[in-house]
Amino acid sequence: MLWSSRSSRRSGSVPTAAERMRRSHVHERATVPLMASKKAHLEHLRNVNLFQGCSNKDLEKIAKAGDEITMAAGSLIVDQGQTGREAFIVIEGTVQVKRNGKKVGSFGPGTVVGEMSLLDHGPRTATVVCETDCVLLLLDQRHFMGVLDEVPTLAHKLLATLASRIRELDRQHFG
Repeated sequence: MLWSSRSSRRSGSVPTAAERMRRSHVHERATVPLMASKKAHLEHLRNVNLFQGCSNKDLEKIAKAGDEITMAAGSLIVDQGQTGREAFIVIEGTVQVKRNGKKVGSFGPGTVVGEMSLLDHGPRTATVVCETDCVLLLLDQRHFMGVLDEVPTLAHKLLATLASRIRELDRQHFG
């Protein structure tokens, strides 16, 4: 799906950042070619390191939990220091990551941005901007936690990813 509004399920509530983003970028639908089929969508997810080892059935659950959105080059995806409640997976395009205003790198399809916020709602540790037009899979915290309950492989991969990051920080800090 390109865009859907889960906000209709929560009528009268204040929209989340994810819902505001979905609404604000709906006009950009035609700027980026859409994935041709469900099979292509699953193939993109299969190439995401975090999802490697997941079955097709598990990948389908992940895909259903997210919303595919498009964002134009130059669009802000994540703002360092802001509280986050969603993660983004780059399906098509390139994003630039900056920490404290300094470019950390550019990343393409398969990159996951903001996954820490799915777990702790903490402040974003970097700013991420679309370098090119992008197709992203947006995963909000509530739906992602539901997937974790159903897909233990994903929970294990997430733990391994977090452990790897902690080890790297430990190496950087203590040598």
